[in-house]
Amino acid sequence: MSELTANRMVTRQRVELVRGLGLMDATTIVIGSMIGSGIFIVSADIARQVPSPAGLLLVWLVSGVLTMIGALSYGELAAAMPKAGGQYVYLRESLGPLWGFLYGWALFLVIQTGTVAAVAIAFAKFAGVFLPFISSTRVLLHFGTLPFLNRPMDLTTQNLLAILSIIALTLVNMRGLRMGALVQNIFTFVKTGALAALIVLGFVLGKNATALAANFGNFWQGVDFSGTTVRLIAVAMVGALFAADAWNNVTFTAAEVREPSRNLPRSLALGAGIVLLLYVLANVSYLAILPLQGSATGATVLARGIQHAAEDRVGAAAGQVIFGPIGLFLMAGAILISTFGCNNGLILAGARVYYAMARDGLFFRRLADLNPKYHSPNAALIAQCLWACLLTLSGTYSQLLDYIIFTVLLFYILTISGLFVLRAKRPEMVRPYRAWGYPALPLLYIGMAVLIEVLLLIYKPLYTWPGLIIVFLGVPVYWVWHKKAASL
Repeated sequence: MSELTANRMVTRQRVELVRGLGLMDATTIVIGSMIGSGIFIVSADIARQVPSPAGLLLVWLVSGVLTMIGALSYGELAAAMPKAGGQYVYLRESLGPLWGFLYGWALFLVIQTGTVAAVAIAFAKFAGVFLPFISSTRVLLHFGTLPFLNRPMDLTTQNLLAILSIIALTLVNMRGLRMGALVQNIFTFVKTGALAALIVLGFVLGKNATALAANFGNFWQGVDFSGTTVRLIAVAMVGALFAADAWNNVTFTAAEVREPSRNLPRSLALGAGIVLLLYVLANVSYLAILPLQGSATGATVLARGIQHAAEDRVGAAAGQVIFGPIGLFLMAGAILISTFGCNNGLILAGARVYYAMARDGLFFRRLADLNPKYHSPNAALIAQCLWACLLTLSGTYSQLLDYIIFTVLLFYILTISGLFVLRAKRPEMVRPYRAWGYPALPLLYIGMAVLIEVLLLIYKPLYTWPGLIIVFLGVPVYWVWHKKAASL
């Protein structure tokens, strides 16, 4: 062992993560990571797949129930194992280190970094409302074409701003947990207030007779709870589940939460509950403001409806009805705040997983180093930043996110299955909180999620099999890391 390696190991032993997050901080990580741009956009695509007001709300309600059960189930795992890495640790302890690694591999390769890239692009896209020169068509540099995918790799003014936003937030979080948490708290309170204001103003100022008659006069149109309706709702849930995703990110920071056995389960339940309530109310508000059905060639916002809102920006369309032309700018500003705060939470939390993997010898060992002054995993933050920035350049991040939807849900199924494995395998484990509704609710989650997975395999194969391939490409990589770690 070299002297440099020995010094690094001593440093790792001396510098540890600091428990600096209280209940409010942990809850804002849950809320802030969940609320991004999805709630303002994905209802348009859902409305095209389930063309009835009842269908739209059922998609959001069922997605909310599923997400809430998941959060309540994760609460037991988080309270029992309050360690850095969260879900990676739960899979490692219940199903074995291979499954923990595959989750971390997928998280680094596309789930977390791809989401960071996508949210950063959304941030830059809405910044273009105020600064028109920020555009995906303004190419600054061309780096060639990606092999196999035959896609150009360009630096545009849009993804340049996206990259700068990722770098800025990475630098913020490299200044320590308190700085990252402060930014998270500020942006979460502002954007939650903005979403709540949209809901209230939608009911008070935006509702109109045309939308109310069209939507609530034919509320159950096309919903008969047959196999076809179930299939449509299950497949359409992809957008809602992604809009509500990242609630598990607070578990990645478990080693930095004070009184984790109490605060982690509470933050998961409280944060997820608040967001899901807001999401359902936001869609009721949309239905009060805009007719569900519309025309892609409609000349007005009302004529286009929810289904064909310009560029799927349902939130912006609702803002225009409430406030007039200035509504577009108000909503663009709200989404800028929302996406910036969302990425702060994703960047803060994601690096803790790679840090935990590196400490186990299953990732680059340098990523296990903590900054001695700020007690932050700066090497892991930098690695995450570099890969996320590359994904913004590749132009393929949105495809990769589509491909990984199936796999994200697969890991949720595996983790909640691990709850049953640990109850049987390690009954002596101290469990300060036990999953509410166990075993019925976790089994319900697994059953519903498996149904969705099967339907996605059948009806959206382009978005399922590639995701599995990405994950299982990590198997040979795991054996390389595992063998290397065993030899040390």
